[in-house]
Amino acid sequence: MGLGYVNGKFVSLDELVIPIEERGHQFGDGVYEVIHCYNGKPFMLDEHIERLIRSCEAIKLPITQTFTDFQELILTGVENAQLDFGKVYLQITRGIAPRNHPFPNVPVSITMTLTESAPTPVEMREQGVSAITHEDERWAKCYIKSLNLLPNILAKQVAQDQGSFEAILVRDGSITEGTSSNVYIVKNGDIITTPLSNHILAGITRIAVKQAAKELDIPFVEKNYSPDELLQADEVFMSNTSIEILPIVTVDGQKIGNGVPGEITNKLYSQYQVYKQNQS
Repeated sequence: MGLGYVNGKFVSLDELVIPIEERGHQFGDGVYEVIHCYNGKPFMLDEHIERLIRSCEAIKLPITQTFTDFQELILTGVENAQLDFGKVYLQITRGIAPRNHPFPNVPVSITMTLTESAPTPVEMREQGVSAITHEDERWAKCYIKSLNLLPNILAKQVAQDQGSFEAILVRDGSITEGTSSNVYIVKNGDIITTPLSNHILAGITRIAVKQAAKELDIPFVEKNYSPDELLQADEVFMSNTSIEILPIVTVDGQKIGNGVPGEITNKLYSQYQVYKQNQS
């Protein structure tokens, strides 16, 4: 069940709509956003659209759509799909043109899917998940939410093959982020996470985590930290739009803290639920 959209037309998800000579398909030449809906309302919609526009500008996509245009498109899609709890996937590519590396002079291509999704299993929140560390082999512009996710996929699969939920990436001796998440440690009561830079994505849920920390009077420290500091942390957790805030209790087979979700992680998750309820 769900609904699709392609260049001005809402379609069923099983309808064939993407031409072979589409630059997202052939080059990964595009950007995207994933937005979660709770009770029929896209959560932190403005922040997602702002990041989408920044990504378009970063790869010189010639969009003519405004912030309001994207807002109206997404809200119309959610209404048409009668989407209660689920996700909106919005993708913009450089368009449809014969395959050639230089930018074509064609309109951008906008597609969207709106699908129901299941919540993260309760046992994962109550028990936490495992992760591994993995060399960060991605390109130098990870702040762009681009379609080029092959290194992320490969690292995530290594984690899955080892029975872990996530791979935490390491670049030049420092933690950057997860394959599909921002990663945080808690040490002596402080939340510590990697500073924003070209090497990590500025997560939307990260904004909410930072806000929650401020409201809960928990220090939020943005600084680089090493894999050793990760393993010696009192708590570790990850965040993204789909899994929200999720505790990590083992890394590379080593127990984090006492091996159960920590107090600060649980406080942040509870505060995040308040934000969702207030939106609704």
